[in-house]
Amino acid sequence: MPEISPVHNQIEYSVTEVSGAIKRVVEDAFGYVRVRGELSGYRGAHSSGHCYFNLKDEKAAINAVMWKGNFQKLAFRPEEGLEVVAVGKVTTYPGKSNYQIVIEHMEPAGVGALMALLEKRKAMLTAEGLFAPERKQLLPFMPRVIGVVTSPTGAVIRDILHRIRDRFPCHVIVWPVAVQGEAAAGQIAAAIRGFNAENQFPKPDVLIVARGGGSIEDLWAFNEEEVVRAAADSDIPLISAVGHETDTTLIDYASDVRAPTPTAAAEMAVPVREEWRLTLLEHHRRLARGIQRELQQKEEALSLRARQLPRLLNATDTAAQRLDEWSERLHTALPKLAALKQAQLERFRLQPHSFLNGINRHAKDVITSSERLNEAYIRGLRDRYRKVLEQGRMLSTLNYQEVLKRGYTLVLDGETGKPVTSAEQATSGKSIKIRFKDGEKHAKLI
Repeated sequence: MPEISPVHNQIEYSVTEVSGAIKRVVEDAFGYVRVRGELSGYRGAHSSGHCYFNLKDEKAAINAVMWKGNFQKLAFRPEEGLEVVAVGKVTTYPGKSNYQIVIEHMEPAGVGALMALLEKRKAMLTAEGLFAPERKQLLPFMPRVIGVVTSPTGAVIRDILHRIRDRFPCHVIVWPVAVQGEAAAGQIAAAIRGFNAENQFPKPDVLIVARGGGSIEDLWAFNEEEVVRAAADSDIPLISAVGHETDTTLIDYASDVRAPTPTAAAEMAVPVREEWRLTLLEHHRRLARGIQRELQQKEEALSLRARQLPRLLNATDTAAQRLDEWSERLHTALPKLAALKQAQLERFRLQPHSFLNGINRHAKDVITSSERLNEAYIRGLRDRYRKVLEQGRMLSTLNYQEVLKRGYTLVLDGETGKPVTSAEQATSGKSIKIRFKDGEKHAKLI
């Protein structure tokens, strides 16, 4: 009788049943676990939104999967080689006879791991010249439009808008973004590039990228390479205001100016309108006083020269008097001339031709005399006018103001305003005024 193998007496299972049994055993034995390891094979999210990678240490590796909903909640962006602590459930994947951990929460394995990654990235971007001082742009003095990249809710945007409104109200455009989590970096970089692009809204004169304080994990989006490159490439001057004064992120190095707080960023972006109003008012007053002082000095100089010059009417008085005298003599002479001509007419009554010739000859004499009189009068006026001009030029040359322009000064008594012409008059304690070409200074003799 042939020997029967004991295997033939065992229950037969399908592959699916065995895989399911193993799955239940693994899940019941481990449940939720907390695993520390290094990310390996990380390529970002799948097109479905899920993420597949490995967790490894020096001796082993385990497959890991993170579903879309949990992956989007991460406060940092995973990177190849980053050491993390993952919390999830160990299970199997029957399709490949693999065991894996389904991660529900993941965080960097301490600040040290993130700081090491941060320093590595900072060194790389520094070597590319993204943080070079010569790339920095000056902030506009008085921007018309300010772009703000931040969360649309929370205290940060309220503080910025309130501070701008108090200091110098202007047009503010807010580009709402997530400021932490997996999607934050992409949204922040897109906002910076969007403001720099030609859009239908007014292009800002300055940008503020801001968020409140938090842990290094909370602020990690501002250390992401795409955010740093977008900030460095911005044609619009950019102020970074991420976290509190002690927080430092890589966008701070790429920005044109770093503000310790979002409120400080608003103060850097705009001046204080009231201060500039008062400054302009003071400049206006000083300008008005300067113009008034200049006009007064010109008026005083003109008055002084006018007193030194002879009056124009005085220059013509003699000529006018002579003209009046000649006019009277003419009126007296005309009747005599008429009587003389009348006598000549009687004498030449019988000689009409001779009479007419005499009349014509005397008429010519009268016209000639009149023309000579007019010429003499005009010549006299011209002589007097020429003498007045010569005296004016001589007075201008001798004017003490011209002497002052050559470097001399005039010392005046501080009380009477009279010139001090000798050392005897310059007694100790006397108040004096020293007049220069461009103004006066008061002094006291010792």
